[in-house]
Amino acid sequence: MVFSTEGEVPYREGQSIGVIADGVDKNGKPHKLRLYSIASSALGDFGDSKTVSLCVKRLVYTNEAGEVVKGVCSNFLCDLKPGAEVKITGPVGKEMLMPVDPNANIIMLATGTGIAPFRSFLWKMFFEKHDDYKFNGLAWLFLGVPTGSSLLYKEEFEKMKEKSPDNFRLDFAVSREQTNEKGEKIAVGLLKKDNTYVYMCGLKGMEKGIDDIMVSLAERDGIDWFEYKKQLKKSEKWNVEVY
Repeated sequence: MVFSTEGEVPYREGQSIGVIADGVDKNGKPHKLRLYSIASSALGDFGDSKTVSLCVKRLVYTNEAGEVVKGVCSNFLCDLKPGAEVKITGPVGKEMLMPVDPNANIIMLATGTGIAPFRSFLWKMFFEKHDDYKFNGLAWLFLGVPTGSSLLYKEEFEKMKEKSPDNFRLDFAVSREQTNEKGEKIAVGLLKKDNTYVYMCGLKGMEKGIDDIMVSLAERDGIDWFEYKKQLKKSEKWNVEVY
């Protein structure tokens, strides 16, 4: 979904904004803000720096008592009609900021709506023209989704792949069982390069899954993955935002 800001909320790729749902909670107090990763580049989907886009999934689940629970902010956003006003705060966030090096290797790991910050990166890399930035590195997106029908922004990513086949690589994992051993080995090789940055965004459980894969792959090269990851974090080359 796209929100008009009239240019009053300038942001950078990789940042988040806060949204405050209308109404009050069960205690009669205003709802707390909910952070959402921005899914558009700094120029916005219309290229005029006057909009901000979000990728929102309606949260509805059944709790242990058998009651249906609806996420306050996600349902508020998904029920909005065009033209409605929304309270927005921010932007905030430094963890996921896009590298300034146009020759960097950028590995992006996402599940579900965690794709949002990477869409912002990729739009800047492949859909926009900038006087001071032309991407010449490798952008490699690993997108994990439960089913093939839930591949977000698939058409956009396929256009990027057609446009820049040497600079953009896209791998979908439609289930936990589906793995790409050859791709994983290449990714480990890229991690050893000084200009490689890794970004992870999505559900909390995904980090353990990635660690499990990396431990076994790193062992083959005699590397202690967790020690190596500490070094990557220290040099700001391992960036994680999970929820």
